[in-house]
Amino acid sequence: MLPAQARLRRRPEFTAVVRSGRRAGRPTMVLHYLSERPAQAVTPSSAGSPGPGTAPGARVGFVVGKAVGNSVVRHRVTRRLRAVVRDELHRLPSTADLVVRARPEAGTATSALLHRDLSSGLDRLLGEQARRS
Repeated sequence: MLPAQARLRRRPEFTAVVRSGRRAGRPTMVLHYLSERPAQAVTPSSAGSPGPGTAPGARVGFVVGKAVGNSVVRHRVTRRLRAVVRDELHRLPSTADLVVRARPEAGTATSALLHRDLSSGLDRLLGEQARRS
């Protein structure tokens, strides 16, 4: 399980990463990466939660649609992705947001294949970031 502060939860957070971030496609997933999370105004509903500048680390969200399979398959894929991302979370900068969108092929993929695809996608995204800096 990922800690609560390491998860994207709200639709605007997902939308910001998908629209503004860079993308890396792999056979079982598409990674959307935003190295600097956008500053958001504090609203009464978010006043109790830590603000974007105070979050202690990278955040990750998962999108596993019905094309992946029935609810049992989707939940299995989500659990596997969460475990794989937990092992790779240390590679992300503390200000980064990542959305992992599962493709239909993820429904039949092994955890090893998901790990390999995530790792190679992060290599590509973080390598591009290093070259741009």
